[in-house]
Amino acid sequence: MVRHYLVKGRVQGVGFRWFVHREAAALDLIGWVRNTEEGHVEVLAAGEVESLAELAQALRKGSRGSRVDAVIEHELDAKESEDLGPFRIDGAW
Repeated sequence: MVRHYLVKGRVQGVGFRWFVHREAAALDLIGWVRNTEEGHVEVLAAGEVESLAELAQALRKGSRGSRVDAVIEHELDAKESEDLGPFRIDGAW
């Protein structure tokens, strides 16, 4: 299963991408996380349904110092995961 998440709130400059990376890697998900120009965080993740549900729960809770106002999620076609590798942070040094 492949899911796209858009996390809104105070999620930039508070270690949120690193938090998502740690959670997703622990759940054996593949995909990426990145900041958006609008100040949100975008996540594309693929894996088992249960693991994606756990990730969504973690996204809603957020990291220390963050404030999550909304998580918008969409299910994508399975073919969207074909080019995904180990979970990574896009735009990180």
